Amino acid sequence: MIMEIGKSARFRQNNVKFNPKCHSINQNPKLFNLFFRIMSQLNTKSSASKEPVFFIGSIPIFGKAFLAPMDGLSDSPLRQVSRRFGSALSISEFVNAFNFVNGHPHRENQIPFDPIERPFAYQIFDNDISRITTTAQYLMKYQPDFIDINMGCSNRAVSNRGAGAGLMREPQKVASLISTLVKEIPVPITAKIRLGWDENELNYLEIAKILEDTGCACITLHARTRVQQYSGIADWDAIAQLVQHVSVPVIGNGDVLHYLQIDEMIAYTQCKAVMIGRGAIGNPWIFNHQDREQIPLRDRLWVMLDHLARMTAYYGADRAPVLFRKFIKHYLKDADLPASFYQKAFCFDSSDKLAQFLQDILQDQ
Repeated sequence: MIMEIGKSARFRQNNVKFNPKCHSINQNPKLFNLFFRIMSQLNTKSSASKEPVFFIGSIPIFGKAFLAPMDGLSDSPLRQVSRRFGSALSISEFVNAFNFVNGHPHRENQIPFDPIERPFAYQIFDNDISRITTTAQYLMKYQPDFIDINMGCSNRAVSNRGAGAGLMREPQKVASLISTLVKEIPVPITAKIRLGWDENELNYLEIAKILEDTGCACITLHARTRVQQYSGIADWDAIAQLVQHVSVPVIGNGDVLHYLQIDEMIAYTQCKAVMIGRGAIGNPWIFNHQDREQIPLRDRLWVMLDHLARMTAYYGADRAPVLFRKFIKHYLKDADLPASFYQKAFCFDSSDKLAQFLQDILQDQ
């Protein structure tokens, strides 16, 4: 039975609101002028292949690395910046099907995406087939290129209720879920998985075979267990084993923090492409095969201004500088700036003030 979206709104509001009035940069002349200046300064020539590296269903993918979906991080502005530097595709932040079906007041915040982000997918997680299917059907009106199912989230609140990595503990449910989605959703279905729950429950090969047999078009493997979360060393041998086990494209994920490791993982495992999470935060250059440490401070500041402008267009001038704070130290890693710089940068309550501050630093470069 397909549930009706939005019957109740039982969740407390968070502090992050998508501001539809600010979603277009063109509607803000001051922001548009700054954005135009930024674009004239940025050198974002992509290293993407001219020929498809692989296909997700019939969708050609022109690149061998892309940004991972990360809750609270990989919003549309970050995806846009990453895509400009060569990220091969875009996947939304985690879409909680339980929240969607029960009318979370800010569920619409996760929906908007920019055409530059295509190929684009929504990533959905839950432990209920009907809710996941209903959410996927609802999201189809926004015309994503494919739908990704999260079977890799290790967060205890998610996995302990049987969602995310917890879903891997129920192979029959996985089979029913993918079969239902392939039947009901008119775009390719993909999935992200882990090695399993722990070292005693490594069932990634079993789950991957189920995914392939039920019509999944592509599989991403984060080569750690749920218990490991992000600790220890990712098992690239497991990725290589999975590549040999299924015929659909396999994406590798885990411990790629430098652009040289993209080719290393592909050569070692023969996976089709690499999904990059933590290594891409404040580091879109990784998708363009550049070392962030070799990027001059001036160029980093221009990219920061670009990112801030996109966040301002998305969230509004009051919320954007607050949300942008989590990226500042990542962009400026190894930049050898005094503590006073960060103290000031973290205190601005409007995008105009923060942008002017960054521009003032630029004048000294």
